[in-house]
Amino acid sequence: MSRLLLRQKALAGLTLCTLLTLGCESPPVVPTQDKQQHIRAARIEGNAVVQGKVRGNAVVFLYDATRLPPPQGTGRPVAFIVIPQAQLFGSALHEADNEGPFTAPFTFDTVAPGRYLLRGLIDADTCLMGLPSCHGPDFNPWYGVTNEPNVNDVGGAAVDANFVPRVVEVGQDENGTPIAVTGVAVSFGTQATVRTERPVFEVVDSSLRVEEGGGPKVLRLRARAIREGAVDLQAPVFRVHFADENRDGVADDTNGDGQPDPWPRVVLRKLASNDIGITDENDLDNNGVLDAQGASYPRADGSQAETPDLVVLAAGLMPDMYKSELLDADGRPILNKTLELSELVVGIPPVAFDARNPRAPVRLRTMPSGRYAVILMQSSGQVWRVPNELDPRLAPGLGLPQVDNQSFAVEVP
Repeated sequence: MSRLLLRQKALAGLTLCTLLTLGCESPPVVPTQDKQQHIRAARIEGNAVVQGKVRGNAVVFLYDATRLPPPQGTGRPVAFIVIPQAQLFGSALHEADNEGPFTAPFTFDTVAPGRYLLRGLIDADTCLMGLPSCHGPDFNPWYGVTNEPNVNDVGGAAVDANFVPRVVEVGQDENGTPIAVTGVAVSFGTQATVRTERPVFEVVDSSLRVEEGGGPKVLRLRARAIREGAVDLQAPVFRVHFADENRDGVADDTNGDGQPDPWPRVVLRKLASNDIGITDENDLDNNGVLDAQGASYPRADGSQAETPDLVVLAAGLMPDMYKSELLDADGRPILNKTLELSELVVGIPPVAFDARNPRAPVRLRTMPSGRYAVILMQSSGQVWRVPNELDPRLAPGLGLPQVDNQSFAVEVP
C-alpha cells in the first residue's frame, strides 16, 4: 500500500473520530486565557556570513537595543544561537586557505515586538586554523568565565550600508500581531579578529576593607593566565589608553569631570547578601536588569528611591601612574597610544553611588555594608570579574577548575 494511501486513510480515520466525538458543528476556537501560552511573537531570521580563514562555531546574540552590550553598556543577550562549524563551513572546514565567503541560516523564534541589535562571534577552533597552543571552540554561555570572546575569535554584527550597527525592529500589524523580520545578515570578517585575551586578573592583596570615614584604598590587579579545564586564557594583558568614540579629536569625558577617561574601566558592584555567592544585589535572576523588588539606600540629599538601587563604590585607575606616558608635551591626551601592562593600580575612595543611570550616578549617604565584586572592562568590550565561578568554594559543584584568588571581594564592614 502506498504511503499516500496510508496517509489518506489515517486522515480519514482521524476526521471520523473527531466528528463522532464533537458532532457535525465546528468547535469554537478562542484565544487561550493562559498568559504563558497566549504570547504573540514573531521571528528574526537571516544568514551568518563569514569571510576569511577563521574556523569555528558561529554564535549570534540578540540584544535589546535599549540595553547596549559592552563597551557601550552592560546589557546581556536576550537570546543566542550557535551555528556548528560543520554546518557553516561544510566541505571547506579543513581547507585552511579557503576564505569563502561562507553562509548559514539562523532564526530567532518567539521574538516580542521591540528594537534589537544582532552581534556575534566566531568561536575559533585554533587547531583547525593551525595555530600553536591550539584549542577547540570554548564558548560556554552558562558561566561568566567562558561566555565572552577570547584571542583569535572573530567578532560580527548586523550593520547597515555605512557599517553602523543596524537596529532591527519587530513591529505589529493593525491587529497587534508581531511582524517577522527576514533577510538579516550578520557579517564576520578578519578585520574584527580579537587581538587580546579577556583582561583576566588576580588581586594582589588577600583582602581589602573600605571603611566609612576612612581614607582611600589602593587595589592592585595583576594579569594572569588560566589554562585549566574548560578555561583556556593564555596571555591576558591590560590595554591602557584614552578613547575618542565620537571621533571629534578630543578624548572622551563621559562622566563630565573635566578629565579624560582612561580604559580599562573599573566597577565595584555590591553583591547579594550571602557568604560566598557571586550574584549581584538586586539582580537575583542574573539577567542584567534590576529586579522589581529589592534593596534601596538613603541618598546624600536625604531622599531614598522607591525602586532597587544599583550600588557601586567609587573606583578608577590611579591617573598619575599612567598619564605621564599618555600625554604629550603640552599635557594633551595622545589618542593613538596604548600601554600594554601586566599590573594596574586602582584607587577606591570611601564613597558609594546608585548607578542606575551610569552617566548621572547618585551619591548615597553611606557605603552599604557587604561584599563588592571587582569588574574590569576593556575598550574591546571584554570583561573579567572576581569573584567568579572559579572560586574554590563554588567550582567543584559546577565542574570547573578551582583557581586561587578568584574568590576575592572588597569588603565594606
